[in-house]
This record gives sequence, structure tokens and C-alpha cells, in this order.
Amino acid sequence: MSKLLEIDNLHTQFFTSAGTVRAVDGISYDVEEGETVAIVGESGCGKSVSALSILRLIPNPPGRIVQGSISFMGKDLATLSDEEMRKVRGREIAMVFQEPMTSLNPVLTIGLQITETLQQHLGIDREEADKRAIDLLGKVGMSDPERRLKQYPHHLSGGMRQRVMIALALSCEPKLIIADEPTTALDVTIQAQILELMKNLTRELGVALIIITHNLGVVARYADRVNVMYAGKIIESGTAEDIYHRPRHPYTLALLKSVPRMDQPRKAKLDPVDGQPPDLTKLDDGCSFRPRCGFAIDKCNASIPNLESVSDGHISACFEKDKLTQALEASS
Repeated sequence: MSKLLEIDNLHTQFFTSAGTVRAVDGISYDVEEGETVAIVGESGCGKSVSALSILRLIPNPPGRIVQGSISFMGKDLATLSDEEMRKVRGREIAMVFQEPMTSLNPVLTIGLQITETLQQHLGIDREEADKRAIDLLGKVGMSDPERRLKQYPHHLSGGMRQRVMIALALSCEPKLIIADEPTTALDVTIQAQILELMKNLTRELGVALIIITHNLGVVARYADRVNVMYAGKIIESGTAEDIYHRPRHPYTLALLKSVPRMDQPRKAKLDPVDGQPPDLTKLDDGCSFRPRCGFAIDKCNASIPNLESVSDGHISACFEKDKLTQALEASS
């Protein structure tokens, strides 16, 4: 598979009265054609900002991409004009936002919101756009799609609104879809339906997918590769199997321990991640995770560990990754 998206040393910062927020602090990763890549981490670690940076949707002021390249199909998105970026958004890269009720226009019908996108990017007439909109709503599992075109967002349930967002994302046959916590506002049953739908559609249509989530269960079932973010940096990256069965960073291990498991007794206590994420305006020269880390050493106070290979396709930024492996082996 060829690389569809390549992000290299991306820095996105927000310049506020309280100081400079280093929301994305030098991340690099790629996405191959048809691949599903997950970005996981706690709230405030930079996941959503990294996604918005790809589409250059960072509000300026106060935010700005200050360094790095975002190469998509050979084009550096960071250097495109605003007009050129408008042609990329929706047509080549689509996004499913976290809360569909705030993403859909409340005073426009579902049909108008879908057909407007089709007419804008594909240059088709209204009649053809209506037919395609009906087909798209049917494809994402909406009952009576012709009637849904005439309805407004507030007529639909949360799950149905998210299906509309997926239909919108798929409408212009993009090469890449970014899903920013697409199931956060939905109940567990609907979450599973939406995620299964997205995975099946992307597999069927050959679309690459970036899933941004804090739900590690989602990652285990749907992702091919996983990037773990903390304090604006990617601190571990590997296949889903690597991350779940052979974690090599204390933060990844802490995240895994904090979620319930089917192979543990029902009354087993969860082990939450101690402490709070750091203030991104006051990052120092040491490892950002060290105040919460049980493996921290003096070296962690003085310098930030680089991402290093631990196995084929698996990298970690931790000075004590070998000791972590020994601890895992001793506990298994």
C-alpha cells in the first residue's frame, strides 16, 4: 500500500494571555491507502487539534500551525491557499465531528445540507444530487431516506444524526475520513452500530480512516495501527496487537489498566491513571508523564525521550521501556 497522508514534525500552538499552548508538539505519522489508524489519549492531549490541523481548521487567532508539513497525495496542505484548501475539504478529506447536533445546520433540511455539498464539489444538478443523497442515506442504514431529506436535524435521534454526518463524509467519495470521537454522545448499542457501519463502508469503498478516541475498546476492534498521544506528542505507536499485548510506554500501560476487561473478575477494581495531564503552557525539558509515572528516573527530569524502535513497526518514547517489558513479563 502507498502512503496517502504523511505528517512530519507538526507543531500547532495557541497564543493566549495565559501563555503559549503547545497543543501539538512535533508529531509525525502516516496513513496508508485503505488503512484505519487510531489516535488515543486523555482529553486535552492534542488529538482533536492534530486532526483539525490536517484540514487547517485551527481558528487564527489564537491558533496557528507554526512548523511541519502535512503531505496528502503528494501535496503539502500547509502551503495551499485558502481556496485550494476548500477544494480539499469534503472532496478529498472529509471529517465526522464529535457532536452532530452542533455540526449540522439546525435551520436547513438534511436533504439541502447533503445536496449542497454534492453540487458544490461534484458540479451535479439538484435532481441528480437528490438521488445521490437518497442513496447515501440508505447506504448508512437510514429508514425511509426520501422522507428524511425533508426533515431537520432536531427531528432525528443522536444515532440518526451521526449517520447523516457519515453520509455527508462519504458523499464526495473522499480518499480519507477523519472521525473525531464519532460515538461519544451516543449510547453503547448505537456506538457499536455506528462504528461497525464506518468500518464496513471504509472497507467496501477503500477509504482510509483516522479514528480519534479515548475508548480503547474501539481501538482493539477497528484499528490497524494506533498512535498514543500525551501532552501534544506521540509517545507510542504500533499495531493494535502491539499496543494491547506488548505496550512499551508507562502511559499506554496505565490507559489499558484503567478500563474494565472481560477476562477479569466482575468485582475487580479499576486502576485509574494517577494525577492530571500537564499544563501545556508550562512544559519543561523533561518527560511530561514523569509526575504520574511509576518508572520515572532522574534522567526523565532532564530530557525528553525520543521515539525509538522496539520491534518492527513499533516505537516508544521511554527511557525505561526495557524495564517495563520485564515488569509485564513478571506479572503475566
